[in-house]
Amino acid sequence: MQDKHLYEYAVLRVVPRVEREEFLNVGVVVFCKKEKYLKVRYLLNSEKLLMLCSDCDIEQLEKNLRSFERICRGDKEGGPIAQMDVASRFRWLTAVRSSVIQTSRPHPGLCIDLDNTLDRLFTELVL
Repeated sequence: MQDKHLYEYAVLRVVPRVEREEFLNVGVVVFCKKEKYLKVRYLLNSEKLLMLCSDCDIEQLEKNLRSFERICRGDKEGGPIAQMDVASRFRWLTAVRSSVIQTSRPHPGLCIDLDNTLDRLFTELVL
């Protein structure tokens, strides 16, 4: 029998007008401390976003979401946050903020395969 991994995940949301609190789920970040696993998957649906906010800066949102990827991978291009340990990076990414890109509160779970779990969560919560 395979061991189950305790993991946490958060949903990435774009909140084009923070004062209106309307958002669109655009991605999922999954973290497992024991496995030193931190990955993000996202898809920016510009058509839907422009329906919420016609002057939304799609190009800037793409750049910001790419920085989430760099931080998750620990790339030097991700800046000082990307050089932190995996748990600290996840906590930084999921810190409460009132910006255009926000995350849900982290949610826990158990799974056998972290990559499949990331795919499943992305399909259920974003697509």
